[in-house]
Amino acid sequence: MQATIDFDEVFGALADATRRDIVRRAVEGDEGISELAAHYAMSFAAVQKHVAVLERAGLVIKRRAGKRKVVHTNAVALTGARRLLDHYEELWQARIDRMADLIGETKEI
Repeated sequence: MQATIDFDEVFGALADATRRDIVRRAVEGDEGISELAAHYAMSFAAVQKHVAVLERAGLVIKRRAGKRKVVHTNAVALTGARRLLDHYEELWQARIDRMADLIGETKEI
């Protein structure tokens, strides 16, 4: 597990729809790369590359389960990304609230 989150890598990895779907599937089940590959109209090698991008970003972890490598979502990285987005939402909401206050003050004049 990484000590810090590289948000550029996390959001870069999540920019791809297939990788977002792999993260979703890794939350819901215990699929190996072979099982994941069956869901997509692409080669096993292509899915393996997507998983490698997600793994480098810290979004998934591969664990050995017998002969299989099972892909699990790393909740720490997802939570960190969500917290960053929540922070930006709070900043924008504060700006919107200030603008609404200014508009209200202008209408009273």
